[in-house]
Amino acid sequence: MNSQQAIPQEKENTATGVKQAADGPGALRGQAWLTVQTRQAQQLIRGRNSSTDKPAIIGLVGFADRLRVIWQAARDDDPYADWWLIKVHQALDQARGFIGSHQEELDKQLAQMPALEVEVAQSQRPYRIRLQFANPYAYQGAQLIAAYDTLVRTVMTCRHIGLLDNEDTEGIVKLGARKVRGTFVVPQGYRLLGIDRNRLLRGSGRDPRACQLMGELPEEVLSGERRAPLVPRKVAFPMAVARSLALEPLSYPDRENHDG
Repeated sequence: MNSQQAIPQEKENTATGVKQAADGPGALRGQAWLTVQTRQAQQLIRGRNSSTDKPAIIGLVGFADRLRVIWQAARDDDPYADWWLIKVHQALDQARGFIGSHQEELDKQLAQMPALEVEVAQSQRPYRIRLQFANPYAYQGAQLIAAYDTLVRTVMTCRHIGLLDNEDTEGIVKLGARKVRGTFVVPQGYRLLGIDRNRLLRGSGRDPRACQLMGELPEEVLSGERRAPLVPRKVAFPMAVARSLALEPLSYPDRENHDG
């Protein structure tokens, strides 16, 4: 075999003069899956359609679908979308705190049982679903369901061995589900109205219709000073940032922006 034929053809980068292989790395692709082991957690994935006698329940799918709209609007510099990302972040934090505190307490009780080792119950046939979301908060919603699923399994185990009675078991399971559902309903309050931050800053700072539908926008959100920890890269800089760029270079060593 000709050794010259075994070497990939190389081309020269005209901008840098650096030679590189003709076949460079392709686009990054990955997969994410959510696995749950309880019926209660599975119900929170799809939610429930409304009927004549029951209201709709927003599940993870509806949460992610509405977040996709908000994420793109935030990319287009809609300050109301930024505000809703803050609301979503806060709701996720609160729900995680509730589930985490109950999980920690039950884990402690299980660990303190003398001469008895208990394994938390597991399903013999877990439910697994592939996740394809456009923003990180949707994946955090999936993580919230996973945490709730673990809590439900732990609660059921504690009831089985006598650490919890039926009333306490039902109370924790129902309240945990309510916290998750309350988080998933937050994005539904957002309305896509094509609001532009610069237009608001050049005018009175408020849009009457947006205020009527979504409330008064906090000044620190409108100015861009307050943002959620995870935000898309903007198509256009907020006016305050654009002005500061003319004065001094900006450095964000601790900020992590995510594209969705």
